[in-house]
Amino acid sequence: MGVADHCKGTFLELQRKKAHRYVIFEIDKKKTQVVVEKTGNPSESYDDFTSALPENDCRYAIFDFVTSENCQKSKIFFIAWPFRKP
Repeated sequence: MGVADHCKGTFLELQRKKAHRYVIFEIDKKKTQVVVEKTGNPSESYDDFTSALPENDCRYAIFDFVTSENCQKSKIFFIAWPFRKP
């Protein structure tokens, strides 16, 4: 399985330019590559991020967690969103 070219560019936009708060990835319908499903504005919260994830399907995501304790810090997390049976 491959990764679509725009995935790297979207990640770099999040990492370097802070253009996104999060990026959600999915496997395309042909099951041949990983593609970007959705991006979140820099002003969006963790709650916005979790509500954008599906309840009944798997996803991969990156989230830029920013804290302002003493000084502003940014940590990027890779998340594997699991499928949960009802």
